[in-house]
Amino acid sequence: MRGMRGRAGRGGRRSRLRAGDLVREALAGLLQRPGRSALTALGTVLGVGTFVAILGLTATASSQIDARFNALSATEVTVEDTGGDDADHITNSFPADAPARVGRLHGVEHAGVYWIASPEAASGSPGAGTVTSSPVGDLAAGEDVQVVAATPGVLQAAGPALAQGRIYDAYHQQNAAEVAVIGAGLAERLGILTLETRPAVFIGGRPFTVIGIVGDVDRKEELLLSVTVPSSTAMAHWGGPARGERARMLVSTRLGAATQVARNAATALDPAHPERFKVIPPPDPQMLRGGVSGDLDQLFLLLAGICLVIGTVGIANTTLVAVLERTGEIGLRRALGARGRHITAQFLTESAALGLLGGLVGTSLGTLVVVGVAVLRDWTAVIHPLTVVAAPVIGLATGLLAGIHPAWKASRIPPVEALRR
Repeated sequence: MRGMRGRAGRGGRRSRLRAGDLVREALAGLLQRPGRSALTALGTVLGVGTFVAILGLTATASSQIDARFNALSATEVTVEDTGGDDADHITNSFPADAPARVGRLHGVEHAGVYWIASPEAASGSPGAGTVTSSPVGDLAAGEDVQVVAATPGVLQAAGPALAQGRIYDAYHQQNAAEVAVIGAGLAERLGILTLETRPAVFIGGRPFTVIGIVGDVDRKEELLLSVTVPSSTAMAHWGGPARGERARMLVSTRLGAATQVARNAATALDPAHPERFKVIPPPDPQMLRGGVSGDLDQLFLLLAGICLVIGTVGIANTTLVAVLERTGEIGLRRALGARGRHITAQFLTESAALGLLGGLVGTSLGTLVVVGVAVLRDWTAVIHPLTVVAAPVIGLATGLLAGIHPAWKASRIPPVEALRR
C-alpha cells in the first residue's frame, strides 16, 4: 500500500505510516462512499448546529431582554404607603401634592398616586361597584371589575397606547370631573365600540363619560382590566382608600436614574416621616439576565447534548459497519506490513474527519440560523467568538470518541482470517 514504508519481519525494518499518507488514506476511504459519509456526518451536523444556534439565540435573546428591561423595568419605581407606626390612624400617608414632590427629583419623568376605589364600602350597598354601560335594559347586567382611582401621572407613567380618545389630565383632576379611561377588552365586553357618541359607564348607577380606550400599556397591565377615574373624583364620591387598602405611587424615570430616585423618594414625600413609605426600586438587571440566560442555556444545551450523542452513535455504528465491510482490505494491509496501530490510526482519522466536517458544516448552519432569526425579528445577532471556535473542535472530539471502538476492533483482526473472507 502507498502509505507503508519498509517491511515487517525478522531482520527487516519495521513499517511506518507518515502523517500525510495517513490523511490521504483516510480521505480516500471516505470518498469511496460519499453518500454514506455524508449521512454519517449528518448527526454531528445537527448536534453542532444546534449547539451553535442555541448559544447564539440565547445570547441574542438575552441582549434583547436587557434592552427591554432597561427601557421599561429599569425605569420604574413603586412607592407603597405602609403608614409606619401610624398605619391604624392614617389611611393615606401621601400628601395632596405627592406627584409634584417626587416630580422635582432629578430623573423623574412622570409620577402619580393610585388606589383601588371602594364604591360598595362607601355606599354600604352591595352591587354599588358594578360597572355597566347602561343604567337599564340588557346592558345593565354590568361587569364586576376593579375601579382604580389615579392621578393623571399614573396613566402617563404607565405608557398607554390609546386605541381611541385620550387620557384625563390636570384639568379633570382639579375639577373632579366624572370621566373614565377603560381598557379595550373591557370596552368590548360593555359594548362600547366608539367614543363618537360620548358613551358612559355607570359605577353603582353614577355615570362617568368614557374619554379614552387603552389598547396596551408599558406598565401596570392591570389597568387594561380596570376602570380608571381621577383620584379627586373618587375622593369626592367614595372617599380615600378603604381600610386595609393602601395607596401606591408609580414613578417612571429616565434610564439610569431609578436607583437614585428610589433612594430619595420617601424623604421627598414626607421628610418628617419617611418610614411611612416603602420604596421598591427596579431589580438588578444582571441578576435577571443571568437567571434567564442560565435557564435557557441549561434547557437548550441539554437538547444539543442529545443531538451530539445521537451523532456519536451514528458515526460509531457506521464506522463499525465499514470495518466489517473492509475486513479484506484490512487483512491485505496487515499482510503488506501495516501494524495494528496503523489500522487504528486510519479508522480514527476517518471518524475524526467525519466529525470535523460535521462540526464545520454545523457551525455554519447554526450561525446562519442565528443571523436569520435576528434579521426576521429585527434584532442584533450576538454570537460569541469562542462558540464559533469551539463548535468544530466539539465535532472533531465527537468523531474521535465515536471511532475508538471500531478502530480498536479493526486493529485486532488477524491478517490470515481477514484474507480468507
